[in-house]
Amino acid sequence: MKLVTIEVFYAIVGLILLLIAGRIALDASHPKRWGSALFWVLLAVTFLFGRMIPPVIVGYLVLAMVALAAIRQVGHSTGQSAPRAERAAHEERLRHRLLWPALLIPATAVAGTLLLGRAHFGGVWLVDPKQVALISLSLGALLALGLGLRLTRAPVLTPLAEGSRLLQTIGWALILPQMLAALGGIFAQAGVGEVIARIVALALPTQHAFVAVLAYCAAWRFSPSSWAMPSRRSRSSPAASACRSSSGCTAATRPSWRPSACCPATAARC
Repeated sequence: MKLVTIEVFYAIVGLILLLIAGRIALDASHPKRWGSALFWVLLAVTFLFGRMIPPVIVGYLVLAMVALAAIRQVGHSTGQSAPRAERAAHEERLRHRLLWPALLIPATAVAGTLLLGRAHFGGVWLVDPKQVALISLSLGALLALGLGLRLTRAPVLTPLAEGSRLLQTIGWALILPQMLAALGGIFAQAGVGEVIARIVALALPTQHAFVAVLAYCAAWRFSPSSWAMPSRRSRSSPAASACRSSSGCTAATRPSWRPSACCPATAARC
């Protein structure tokens, strides 16, 4: 018997998605109001009842979400986040403490993976040992949420509002990991991985670990997915560099944790 399973956190995610769908449905200014609300409701259903409903029904729900995205009925709200001045004031007050919630997540994930999987009382396990890593990561996210609320002294509903804004900005791309996982399952059942492994083994001496790793890295480096990742250097335009130079904002005077600290007057342009 397991007291805590990953299904508990799936249910929490589903409830959050339902609340987001409700916020969208009540937002009369939303440009894609009903399509977006339906999209998030369908996604919430897959998290809440995915283990209860037949897999073929889940497949139809996914196809419905894809259809909504394809006909461009999934959009984001026109509501704005907190004003820049307010965010800058919070940044100045909290400084490096803003990193505490982000660091708490991996710390909890590592500690939980090492410890929680061993906690049991006879035949009763505290968490499911097979899912201890995901459960620990989820616990870390909840603890980080509580710590963030305590540090910022924000209202309890602020995470829902900001989370809704962020998820709507990501939009339909949020389901891509699930789609890729499903595709991976199909490939595994079809034996595609074994066929590719045999082809690579015929072409390269994969009995040597270095050759196998080199082939993997080369395949990733020259895959189309890596081409879409701009380098850090390419994101700095000549106009932005000139702006920083004219305001006296250089790498030597600019704190690494706050790029616009030494040129607040030109922060919007830099």
